[in-house]
Amino acid sequence: MHHLKPEIINGDHALEELVVGNVRYVDLKQRHPNQTFRRREELSNGQQPFAVILGCADSRVPPEIIFDRGLGDLFIVRVAGNVINDMILGSIEYAANHLHVPLIVVLGHSKCGSVQAAIQGVNGQGHIACLTEALQPALNEAKEQPGDLANNAARANAKIVAEQLKCSKPVLSGLVNEGKLNVVPAFYDLDTGVVEILS
Repeated sequence: MHHLKPEIINGDHALEELVVGNVRYVDLKQRHPNQTFRRREELSNGQQPFAVILGCADSRVPPEIIFDRGLGDLFIVRVAGNVINDMILGSIEYAANHLHVPLIVVLGHSKCGSVQAAIQGVNGQGHIACLTEALQPALNEAKEQPGDLANNAARANAKIVAEQLKCSKPVLSGLVNEGKLNVVPAFYDLDTGVVEILS
């Protein structure tokens, strides 16, 4: 029977578990943990995920797969460009405050369509302009850096959003200050499958 490993009690251990799972994924040595019928039964009365992943909605970046995890392990919030608004923040606060999840990973990725749209100034129809507007601070920062603008902006955005979460009052900032919550920016490379921790 798979149980949540008791050593996953703080943000450092949770991050280590994610990194090890990503290495398995990259090396094609996945274990596909916690994907059994018994695990599903165990979780029917509650959940105890060990990490929140704020990821991009991009179909190529599914957190359970790239971190080689299973049912009940990750509390995942996905939105194009891995940006935040009040509803996304509320979802993350629920996980951190009520489920006592010790780690939030803000996961950007290479070749991000939302970032590329923001670079091109594509506002499109409907609500896409909200996304490009949210990504503007990251673009401004990345313009000063050498290398690929889109990937640099995706990295910068992950760092900016992680900082916004750390400072979010009263819930997340309080947990961070008490040492109960780590917030970490990361970047997934679509070509290699590697998740790079940015801090």
